[in-house]
Amino acid sequence: MRRLEGLSEKIFLDRYARKHADAGRVKKGDIVLALIKDDPKFPVKEVGEVVRRDGTEVEVRLASGETIVTNTDRLTHPIEQTPDQMWDRLAEAMASVEATPAKQVEWERKFRELLDDWKLVPGGRIAAGAGASDELTLFNCYVVPSPKDSRGGIMETLKDMTEIMARGGGVGMNLSSLRPRRAIVQGVNGASSGAVSWGGLFSYTTGLIEQGGSRRGALMLMLNDWHPDLLEFITVKETMGQVTNANLSVCVSDSFMDAVKRDLEWELVFPDTKDPDYDELWTGDLDDWRKRGKRIVSYGKHRAKDIWHRIIESAWKSAEPGVVFMERYNKLSNSWYFNPIVSTNPCGEQGLPGWGVCNLSAINLSKFYDEKQHDVAWEELGKATRWSVRFLDNVIDKTPYHFEQNEANQKRERRIGLGTMGLAELLIKLRIRYGSEESLRLLDKLYGFMAKEAYLASSQLAAEKGSFPAFDSAKFVQSGFMQELIGAFPEVGKAIAKNGMRNVTVITQAPTGSTGTMVGTSTGIEPYFAFEYYRQSRLGYDKQLVPIAQEWKDANPGKDLPDYFVSAMELSAENHIRVQAAIQRWVDSSISKTANCPADFTVEDTERLYELAYELGCKGVTIYRDGSRDVQVLSAAGGGGDSTKEQSDKAATDIPVIADQPASLLGSGAVSDRKYKRRPSVLRGATYKINTPFGMAYITINDLDGAPAEIFLNVGKAGSDVFAMAEALGRVCSLFLRYGDHGDKVRLLVKHLKGIGGSGAIGFGANRVDSIADAVAKALEMHVESGSEQQAAALEGEWKKEAGDNVATREALPYAPSGNEVDLCPTCGSATLIHSEGCKQCSTCGFSKC
Repeated sequence: MRRLEGLSEKIFLDRYARKHADAGRVKKGDIVLALIKDDPKFPVKEVGEVVRRDGTEVEVRLASGETIVTNTDRLTHPIEQTPDQMWDRLAEAMASVEATPAKQVEWERKFRELLDDWKLVPGGRIAAGAGASDELTLFNCYVVPSPKDSRGGIMETLKDMTEIMARGGGVGMNLSSLRPRRAIVQGVNGASSGAVSWGGLFSYTTGLIEQGGSRRGALMLMLNDWHPDLLEFITVKETMGQVTNANLSVCVSDSFMDAVKRDLEWELVFPDTKDPDYDELWTGDLDDWRKRGKRIVSYGKHRAKDIWHRIIESAWKSAEPGVVFMERYNKLSNSWYFNPIVSTNPCGEQGLPGWGVCNLSAINLSKFYDEKQHDVAWEELGKATRWSVRFLDNVIDKTPYHFEQNEANQKRERRIGLGTMGLAELLIKLRIRYGSEESLRLLDKLYGFMAKEAYLASSQLAAEKGSFPAFDSAKFVQSGFMQELIGAFPEVGKAIAKNGMRNVTVITQAPTGSTGTMVGTSTGIEPYFAFEYYRQSRLGYDKQLVPIAQEWKDANPGKDLPDYFVSAMELSAENHIRVQAAIQRWVDSSISKTANCPADFTVEDTERLYELAYELGCKGVTIYRDGSRDVQVLSAAGGGGDSTKEQSDKAATDIPVIADQPASLLGSGAVSDRKYKRRPSVLRGATYKINTPFGMAYITINDLDGAPAEIFLNVGKAGSDVFAMAEALGRVCSLFLRYGDHGDKVRLLVKHLKGIGGSGAIGFGANRVDSIADAVAKALEMHVESGSEQQAAALEGEWKKEAGDNVATREALPYAPSGNEVDLCPTCGSATLIHSEGCKQCSTCGFSKC
């Protein structure tokens, strides 16, 4: 049987392989996961083989070659040690719901063929649960109905959310049903704290669930564009601690986008909470409330462009909130006539009604390359697509249901989500650059072909097993998506008219972060994040390449990778969006896709990108800009220690800053000749771009009276631990430099920062950068030594001469992608947490969070 290696094997054994309830039966020769570091926050597990057992004492030889002695209670004992064993289990489980023994035998054989060699990669919950336990859900995520606007209703939603997360499911919800801040609550003769404050409660609870168990909770909170608390929702993450454990998205209507385009006013409204039918009839559906002739209260008008700019600026600074074009989504949705989409799951690829679920698997496109024809293996791909539809439809009947409402909804509409992984690898095999015009033409053909085959398969399945109960042939084909699909492929319309349709939706493009990493291909529809990374083995830390890139390097020694090897950060943001739009045309649900942008991407660039996404027909858009938020400087009022706020040059939203304080607050030892120097309105300086083990650092040093007085650091994604620590370092350094005389201050600061080391380094010799602190020291040295732009340029040349532009070399940092920001993993503590596809994933231990 075929075993995986390295990180792939660790992910498989830890997350997806079936396991013994305890390790009491472990014996010599068994493969186990050994707990090496028993830390409640940063545990470490390694794969090993049992070489000796004496009672509860076990000797394990790790993959690194090291041998350890441990106890059975520190071992995880997988029943399945190879993917073949998992594939056998999944094929049998999914075929078991077929109607006759003959059908069960037939489809167990076909499903096993489909799963073999990772042609179809089931979603994580399916892989872990199917055939392993009657208690484990096979659905990855849920959308719960909007909370009832009462204390009891909110608590009931909180209870449902907690139960789902405790079983490993992510949750999405729309908060628009909750009355706005300061709205009257008659029952208690008071005023509401608002929808956003209750969102903080859901976020806080998610954080509590994250602290227990091995699989973290994930939460998506959404708000409609008409809600009076919209502006507070857009900017809530600028106040630390309010909403920290949830992704945020604004549901944008076509009417709002039209108001933006025409520069009209936009009214924020909410139902009249004094209406006698409010408690019974209000569900969060404003159109339904209007149709009933009920009164709506205006909470004021704003220029639509101003609201739009607030969304754009916030997304530019911190990648949130995302935008979902919800009215468009429902016009395109196949369930438009009976079950409106109210929210998406936490990663955004699945728009769902209340009590809808994600039922996911992905076809591995890298396995469908015809080397002889140098083309897609179309016939094999078509067969895999058709079989995969049946596989996912059987999940609906195989999974246990823990919520009656969930079972009723899913069996009414039989929603499935077949997606892909390995797209970037397939394009490389075809020698087509991801994002190019040639790739867009192929993507249109490829995903159109898969949509056609999937819909024909679902229709054929309906002829055999019956259509989903809510199917209405005349209304179903009127959805925006079906009009597009039938227009391109008339045979689909004919099949549905004859046979019906088994599933309300069929296609979803999910991130596939953990499963794609396990399989060893590109994840979701994304390009490779990077081709170079570092891996720890028994020989130490070794530079590695993505397998397909390594193969090319081996065959072409000394040459650079061709241009069709393109990574996420090498693509323009516009190309990211055009790829998303090309695939969205053939996806009846939605897509998890991140448009990566460079650090110097402006607010205006971001606005054009969002509007391009809308124009091209996307259902939503998310960007990730390197740095994610502009640096906020120290500022002071006229005197007396009063605090002030300054707006950054690129963002119109205020961010909390550190205010100047009187010298007496700096300690009892403060004296008049060493007082804290206040900041004038204007300071001049320079910005130094230095690569660090955590990614590119932009270090700005401003001068006061001819000497450095303040330092600002921009490293990593806003909200990450790296960003927070870098910001703290800059503030403390600025405080140090601004207090007292500067005679020896700079040299003293350089002395204490220089050479501080962490888990990795970049460069060689004198130009080696050991940490962010070490980079600050080197920037200070360059700043002090450069008296003019010419001197600065000369110093920069000397710096690059030995460092090689300080980009290509990285030492002692496992799995860190070259030239991109990383963060600290909350599970293993390594600086190897990568932000990609709207998720964070550790390339050392496999931790993943969306």
